[in-house]
Amino acid sequence: MIFASIDIGSNAVRLLFANAFDKNGKTHVEKATLIRIPIRLGVDVYKNNSVSEKRADNLIRTLKAFKLLIDVYKPVDFTACATAAMREAKNGKDILNRIKKKTGIDVRIVDGLEEAEIIRSTNVFEVPQGKTLAMYVDLGGGSIEISVTDKKNRLLDARSFKIGTIRLLNGKVKDKQWEELKSWLERFKEDFGKIHIIGSGGNINKIAKIYGNYRDNTISYQQLAHAYGHLKSFTLEERIEKLGLRPDRADVIVPAAKVFLFIAKIIRSETILVPKIGLADGLIHQLYEKHKSKRE
Repeated sequence: MIFASIDIGSNAVRLLFANAFDKNGKTHVEKATLIRIPIRLGVDVYKNNSVSEKRADNLIRTLKAFKLLIDVYKPVDFTACATAAMREAKNGKDILNRIKKKTGIDVRIVDGLEEAEIIRSTNVFEVPQGKTLAMYVDLGGGSIEISVTDKKNRLLDARSFKIGTIRLLNGKVKDKQWEELKSWLERFKEDFGKIHIIGSGGNINKIAKIYGNYRDNTISYQQLAHAYGHLKSFTLEERIEKLGLRPDRADVIVPAAKVFLFIAKIIRSETILVPKIGLADGLIHQLYEKHKSKRE
């Protein structure tokens, strides 16, 4: 069954069409089509606490186009959510009302903990032998969501921190926020060296694709450290021209590498699993589970 989801993030807006189905007692979500538009709402919000009229107009135009595609594709159901930037924008509710009026799309704002839950519960990965915990780390433009589970997939804790790539580019992440993240991670000190990291977000996906192990979707700490140093050695223009990165990826990919390195170093993780998952996939999973429960 085909479902659709819209993820309005701080960096980009995504429309995902995906097929959801049951296999061996588990729900699977397979991407069919993904469209990504770099609206960059966070650039306005983390500077001026509101979305500019120009970006609001671009967002509405984008969602009008997405709605046309949804009408043509005719998925079983679709949903739309907004995250960090819209959570914090003073004019966020006004923009959501305008979106509803002009596109017919109801956009729901999700908080950081719900965002973490959607991503974690959708993609349950077994904790490898020798590891004791799983740590789901999703990095966006405005925030980072982290969930920690035990070997039986029981949630031990989840937190959202205001550390994101767009915030970092604009100098909006203070030392206190890094300290808060470090302090929270140290709650799991007894398991350092035995925590399995599952990383998600466009940037870690790209880093793993370029520098990691393509066959098993992993990137080692050494590869990640090399990636950070290598990417940082180029200017923004060189990352676009020589490395072939999109302009909206070339700037945020460096702070993203820095964040994942920060976490991996503290918890002494040798490898990060990068299964190319995200909030949009999680929303599809929710829609499918809702559809199944109605049938039953």
